[in-house]
Parts: sequence; structure tokens; C-alpha cells
Amino acid sequence: MSKVRGIAKNMGFLFISQIIIYVIGFFITMSTARYLGAEGFGIISLALSITGIFGIVVDMGLGTLMIRELARDKSFRDKYISNVALMRLFLSFLMLIILILTVNLIGYSSVVKDVIYIISFYVVIGAFVGVFTSVFQSYEKMDYLSSVNIINSFLMLIGVIVGICYRLDILYFASVYLISNSLTLIFTIVLYLWKFSFPTFEVNFDFWKPTLKEALPYGLAGIFVTVYYSIDSVMLSIMVNNETVGWYNAAYKLIFVFLSLYSVFTIAIFPVMSRFYENSKESLKYTYERSFKYLLIISLPIALTVTLLANKIILIIYGSNFFPSIIALQILIWTIIFMFINGLSGILLGSINRQMVVTKITGFSVILNVTLNLLLIPTFSYIGASVATVFTELVSVPIIVYIICKTENVNIKQLNKDIPKIILSGLVMLILLVTLYSLNTVILLIIVFISYLASLYLTKTFDDEDFKLLKSLMNKE
Repeated sequence: MSKVRGIAKNMGFLFISQIIIYVIGFFITMSTARYLGAEGFGIISLALSITGIFGIVVDMGLGTLMIRELARDKSFRDKYISNVALMRLFLSFLMLIILILTVNLIGYSSVVKDVIYIISFYVVIGAFVGVFTSVFQSYEKMDYLSSVNIINSFLMLIGVIVGICYRLDILYFASVYLISNSLTLIFTIVLYLWKFSFPTFEVNFDFWKPTLKEALPYGLAGIFVTVYYSIDSVMLSIMVNNETVGWYNAAYKLIFVFLSLYSVFTIAIFPVMSRFYENSKESLKYTYERSFKYLLIISLPIALTVTLLANKIILIIYGSNFFPSIIALQILIWTIIFMFINGLSGILLGSINRQMVVTKITGFSVILNVTLNLLLIPTFSYIGASVATVFTELVSVPIIVYIICKTENVNIKQLNKDIPKIILSGLVMLILLVTLYSLNTVILLIIVFISYLASLYLTKTFDDEDFKLLKSLMNKE
């Protein structure tokens, strides 16, 4: 149970930092969208999407491999820092060349191209921040990782406030990303030198080939995931217009707020799972099954609540100019249930050295998603893109869960026992949401979530093991 407390401590640091980042991010997104309007916000979103796709070339899975390997053996720390940093430098030049050629081939306007170029350097700087944060994560120093993320968010917020106060243009807002990440890199290096030591440079070109080969499945999976998350914005910009990209991303940004809850969990759990694979298969199985259950318990009420309150959420945050974003949010919110399950399963496969399986599934998802976008966007615009995203995630769930079960790291009977109870509790919550919809929103949320927890208790979704875990977490000894 000491490991449970360790995970909880790390998740606590990350969760607190994410709350701070959510609040800051809320004001950044709301202020930027309202100030720039749907078209300007769409251009920024497009730039982040297209640079995100090409930016994964800089990483190529090296960050994930670092976390996994250093979690198992800390003695390779300096070797990984030196070589991964140098590899990312060369990969950055490659990425920038490919990006420039692609952007000019598509034929974007000069303003859009300038915004993309500025944000591309933000992505490059972020890759070098990632060298050090991968070390923090592998050592399970989530307070260090949290500090880096909070600093970056505060710098972004200050930059946005300055831009709005002085009525600056969209190029300035693109520059905020670059300047914030550059200052964050300096902070991260100082933090690393303070908490660890000055790294010994151990450049070894013979180390590059096997390392890149081992990281490649993670890299390909990362490319597929990034393309999957970002290609719809790029396709909307080409097939419709930038204003539509703004409407779509206004909803998508909110989805990523909820996905950050999942990311907090996986950041904390990945190095632990990697170590369990080496030391305790039973602990690995237990961790996955409990994680699956808890993520489903969390994601279902979020999806139900946001679906019914989407109109209030969009209008309060973005204003009436983003009214078309309401239906996109109502559709996209259902991806979080499937993304939580698929993401957790991918983490498990990566921790047991089955990352190539994740790559293949993600590649299939990208092909399906792009195909659906090509079919749906011309007729249904951003609504079609929303449906394509949800359907792709839904199709991926049975595939990846089936493969997980074949690895004998999951007890499918346990999952089958919990899922119906969670769905039943969700139905109780839905009935109350619809019946009491006219109540004050805060009072409504309090009533339905208490009812949801009561339903989980009455259906015995929480078993003895859950209460043992809770008791362990509360035990300070």
C-alpha cells in the first residue's frame, strides 16, 4: 500500500497543479477567443494543430522511452540527456524544413504562415523542456513537473493580458507561446541543476541507432495520435474556413481540459506500471483493473453533465459569437470516456514493451478518422468532424481491450462486473439531470453528483478493495 500512497502523492501534486493550470487556461482561452474572434482564434488553433503534427518528429518517442528506461535504471540518466538532446536538435531542423515546404504547398495566407512559423519554434523549444521533464517523471518527482507547467501557464497568462491591454495583433499572440516556452526552458534547466547535478555529457553515436529503433513505435504512435487530434482542424481550414476551425476548437479546447484529468493519472502511473512489469505482474494487473474502473466512474458523469449544460458552458466562456460550438461540445464530450479507456490501455501495453501494438491501433484510428472527415466535413462541416472523432474512439475501444485481455494482464470478468453498475448509476444521474434541469445550476450539480455517488455505493460498485485503498491513502503512517 506504500506504493499506492506514493502514486496518490504524485497525483496530488499533479492534480493541484492542473487545477491551477485549468483556471489560468480558462482565462487564456476565454480571453484569446473573445479578443481575436472566431477567425483569429481559428488561425491560432490551426497553427497549434499543424505544428503539433510536425512537432512530434522532434520527439520520435524518445521522451516516453526515457521515462520507461530511467524508471527501471537511473544510472543511464546523463547518457540519455546528452544524446536525446542532441538527437532532438537534428530532428528539429528536419521538422522545420518539412513544415515550411508543407505550409507553402497548401498555400495559406501570409498571416497564417507567419503564425505557423512562430509557433513552430515554440514546439521546438518545448521538445528540449521535455528532455528534463522526462527525467522528473521517471524519478516520480511530480512536484518538479508541476512547477514547470505552472510557470509556463503564468507566463502565457501575463503575455495574453499584455496583448489585450495594448490591443496587439495575432502575431503577438503567437509570439506569446514562443516567449513563454523559452523562459520555461531556462527555469527547467535551473531546476534540474539545483535538484540533480550538472549532467556529464556522454555523446555516443553508437547509442543513437538502437535508441531510435526502440523509441520508434512510441514515435509512430505519437505521430498517429497527434495527427488524429489535429488533422480535423487542418482539414476544416482547407475544406471550409478558419472561422469554422475557431468554432470547432472552442469546443475541443474544453475537451482537453477534461483529458488533462486523465493525463495527470497516466503521468503518475506509467513509470509505476513499467516497474511492475519487471517486478510484480499481479500488481500490474491490479493497477490496470482499478484504474479502468475509476476512470470510467469519473468520465461518465462528466459526459452526461456537459451534454446537458453545453449551451450554458459555451455562452458563459466564449459568448454568443461561438454559439455554433455548443453542438460540437455536446458531441465531442463523449470522446473522453473512450479516450480514457484507450489511453489507459495504451499505457499498459507500453509498459510491457508492446508499444508496437499501440502504434498499429493508433495508425488504424488515424486512417479511419481521416476517411470519416473526408466523407463528413464537406456536408456537415465541424459537426461532421465531431462525429468522426467520437466514432473513431468508439471503434478503438473493443479492439484495444481485446488485445489487453489476451496479454493476461486483465481479468475481464472483473471489468464486466463493474461496467453495468457504473452505467446504471449514470442512468440515475441522467434522469435527475433531465428532471431537475430548471433548478439553479450549482444546486443541480450538487444533487446529481451526490445521487451518483449514492448509486455507486448502493450497487456495490465500490467493493472492499476500494475501501482498503481509501483507508491506505488516509493513513499517514
